[in-house]
Amino acid sequence: MIKPQWRAVLEELKLSGGLPVSELARQVNASYMAVKQHCEELKKIGYLDRSRIPRTAVGRPEIFYSLSAKADALFPQAGADFTLDVLDELKGLFGESTPDKLLFQHFQKQQAKWQPLLAKAESLADKATKLVALREKAGCFIRCTHDPESGFRIEEFHNPLQRVFDRYPRAVAMEHRMIEELLGMRVGRRELAGGRAGQPRVIFEIPIPAIR
Repeated sequence: MIKPQWRAVLEELKLSGGLPVSELARQVNASYMAVKQHCEELKKIGYLDRSRIPRTAVGRPEIFYSLSAKADALFPQAGADFTLDVLDELKGLFGESTPDKLLFQHFQKQQAKWQPLLAKAESLADKATKLVALREKAGCFIRCTHDPESGFRIEEFHNPLQRVFDRYPRAVAMEHRMIEELLGMRVGRRELAGGRAGQPRVIFEIPIPAIR
């Protein structure tokens, strides 16, 4: 159902949190009118919200598009409804700590599965690249950048387990610990709220002192 042009628009808006048509056209390398048409089509079927923002220079306000709540379903969810139902049922049957125990086992098994793949990496850069690729296959929408002065920065714009994390927040620390174990070092983690400055996202930071 999603056209390639629509995918480019949706992914850019996921990364940015929302853009005026002129800037969105530059980012996806398409004409203003083509991008506006794609956005209107996506708005019509409920995946985008439209608003207007003042121009920085003199002129009429610009049309601004951002992802709607419905658009979140376009990104992998890892069967969140089913998973939450099962965890809730098990909690009722076997006690309050049961979901946390199962989630702990999940991350332990994922770490054991990924560890041999990352062990072959010859550098931290290679490790980080492989980890990002593995998390993308698992359904995360993620970007990794490197700065010679500050180190590596992994930005995660979507995690298919986010709804599970919302219900069972201890799992956040479990995932964080798994990432540190896979990379073999301490990794900073912080959450950024969404808004005009960008989509809600999680930032993992690996500072330069840790990779010397």
